[in-house]
Amino acid sequence: MEWVQRLDCQMMTWIQEHIPHGGIEKWMIGISWLGNGGMIWILLGLALLFLGWKKRKSLAWGLAVLLSLGSNALVCNLLLKPLAARTRPYDVLGYDILIPPLSDYSFPSGHTSASFAAATAIYAIHPGWGKAAYVFAALMGLSRLYLGVHFVTDVVVGALIGVVMAKVTLYVMKKVLKNEFKYNFKKRD
Repeated sequence: MEWVQRLDCQMMTWIQEHIPHGGIEKWMIGISWLGNGGMIWILLGLALLFLGWKKRKSLAWGLAVLLSLGSNALVCNLLLKPLAARTRPYDVLGYDILIPPLSDYSFPSGHTSASFAAATAIYAIHPGWGKAAYVFAALMGLSRLYLGVHFVTDVVVGALIGVVMAKVTLYVMKKVLKNEFKYNFKKRD
C-alpha cells in the first residue's frame, strides 16, 4: 500500500503546483462548506420528508435520502475513518490550505461520500434531479482536492462508498417498506 501513498502524494503535489489558486477559491470553499456534516443533503432530505406528510411518495423520498446518508455515515465516518486513521495530505506534504485545518482523518472523504450517497438516492427517485445531484457531488469531491484536504484515493473511495451504501439502503427500503409506502423508485438494477 506504500505505492498508493506515493502516487497520492505525487498527485496532490501536482494539484497544488499546477491548479491555479485564484478566481474559484471562494466557489470551492463554498461548495465544500455546503457539505459540512452533510448539511445540504440533510436539509434536502428533511424538506422531502416534511413535504411527504401530505404526499406519501415524498415521505419515502425523504426517508431514502436521510437513510442513505445515515448508513453512509456509519460506514464512512464511524467505521472506516478511525480504522484507516490516514493523515491529511497537508500534514504529510506540508503545504498551506485555504480553510482551517481539520481534526478528523482523511480516508475516506466524508463530504464526497455523503454527496454521492444522497445523489444516488435522488437518482433512484428522479433521474433528472439525480444527474444534477451527481454533478454537485462530483464538484464536492473536486473541491476537497482543490482545497488540499484529501488525497485523490480518499475522494474516489468516498464516492464509491456513497454509491454502494445508498444502493444497499434503497434495496432494504424496497424490501421492508414496499407495502407501507407506494413510492416509485426508478428501476436501475
